[in-house]
Amino acid sequence: MIRRSINNLLNSRHHCNSSILFSSSSSSLKQPIMAENKPKIIIVGAGMAGLTAARTLPSALFDVSVLEAGNRIGGRICTSEFAGARIETGATWIHGIDGSPIHALAERIGALVPDPDLPWELMDGYPHDDISAVREGGRDVDDSVLHRVSTLYKTLKSRAAESPVRRCSMGSYLRSGLQAHLDSLGDGADAELEKSVFAIFEHIERTYTSADELDDLDVLNETEYKEFPGEHVTIPRGYSRLVEWLAAELPAGSVRLGRKVSRIDWSPAGAPVNVHVEDGEVLVADHVIVTVSLGVLKAGGLEFCPALPSEKAGAIGRLGFGVMDKVHVEVDEPLPRVLLAFGRGGSAESVPRWMGRTAGILPIYTGARVVHVWLAGKEAVEMEGLAEEEVVSGVQATIDAFGGGGGRPVRVVGMRRSGWAKDPLFMGSYSYLAVGSSGEDFDAVAEPLPGRFCDSSERPLQILFAGEATQRPYFSTTHGAYLSGIREAERLLQFYRRP
Repeated sequence: MIRRSINNLLNSRHHCNSSILFSSSSSSLKQPIMAENKPKIIIVGAGMAGLTAARTLPSALFDVSVLEAGNRIGGRICTSEFAGARIETGATWIHGIDGSPIHALAERIGALVPDPDLPWELMDGYPHDDISAVREGGRDVDDSVLHRVSTLYKTLKSRAAESPVRRCSMGSYLRSGLQAHLDSLGDGADAELEKSVFAIFEHIERTYTSADELDDLDVLNETEYKEFPGEHVTIPRGYSRLVEWLAAELPAGSVRLGRKVSRIDWSPAGAPVNVHVEDGEVLVADHVIVTVSLGVLKAGGLEFCPALPSEKAGAIGRLGFGVMDKVHVEVDEPLPRVLLAFGRGGSAESVPRWMGRTAGILPIYTGARVVHVWLAGKEAVEMEGLAEEEVVSGVQATIDAFGGGGGRPVRVVGMRRSGWAKDPLFMGSYSYLAVGSSGEDFDAVAEPLPGRFCDSSERPLQILFAGEATQRPYFSTTHGAYLSGIREAERLLQFYRRP
């Protein structure tokens, strides 16, 4: 239904009367939009949400400009090539293909067609059954232990999702479940090994959610967050192909790079919105769609005058926004797909602290000579602050500590890494439900201004908010960002129709 309405709106671009626009729906407008006085819309940010909003607003009806602070489009989507493979330093997965608008878009534009000349990251899917684990020193973890602990973790997660437990942190919830499991084991069981294997899945959880610590993550994140059903896949032609297609469909000059917005002046009384660009230029708009990351909003990286209402500011402050980084390294020999069971008391002295809570050093596909490391929270932040040679050395030390390639030496010969935390245009990766927040906070971040938080009888629509952190229950995903862009474009279209 959503996809059909989008296509109808987009197709209306080519079927509008040259003087009174909005095609056959013009009779339902508050006022007919004349070609010479189209509403001026400024979109802040050229990521998935911003470009989708721009693409959904027909250029025949609106004068749309997208201001992007950086020197590229895509936001937290960034595909590149490294060591003969296509890799994603940002968004990676389509989280469920059945009904996913991202999967439908990728299919529509041919992005799912494999490239015969370039293999891509996780092209053989996420390993579920063929994965193993090793301990420091290269000792294999018995498959029965790995299976038992994996089943325990999945069971705990299913209980949290299907039967909401009392409000607590995910960390305390998982520790309680683990302790009950350990209490049930016989005297001959290796409890420390079970804890180490359980920690693998905790580390994976941190990268999934971007939470620094699982004690920061509310257990109700499991009930608030939704995925589309079906397989999870990556995009053969790269995630960036999607945003490039969206931008290519816009009128020439719509997207302006290197235009960092520093302040937005608005008024509950309904005066035009003034958008201050960092170089001193002030642009005037009828409406502004803000798509900057929750991290930027939390840090005050975009000023609002007057300030955001306290209810909205409170929601921004309560929600979690973490960092998840990837380090891609090229090795001279392929590595097997193994998870790393670090000792609970810490890793070997040769392994740096920031590598001590990664789940594994995994090839991007079976047999690849490019492997990746996923890091979350303070470990990711620490990695970002290191020189390249220190990162290479840290990954090499970890490979060596866990037995390398089954006894044969494996050397790191190249490296590529992300840096989402230190980038002032993002200040992190994606949102999560933090302890003390609620699903209603995502709705509050999405609330336009003026809106229900403002003392205004007219409530003229001035500032709209889009992005993954505004799309309950699809927060933290590209499809959430995509749907939020459509939502705000539709809000503007409805605004110009009669009540």
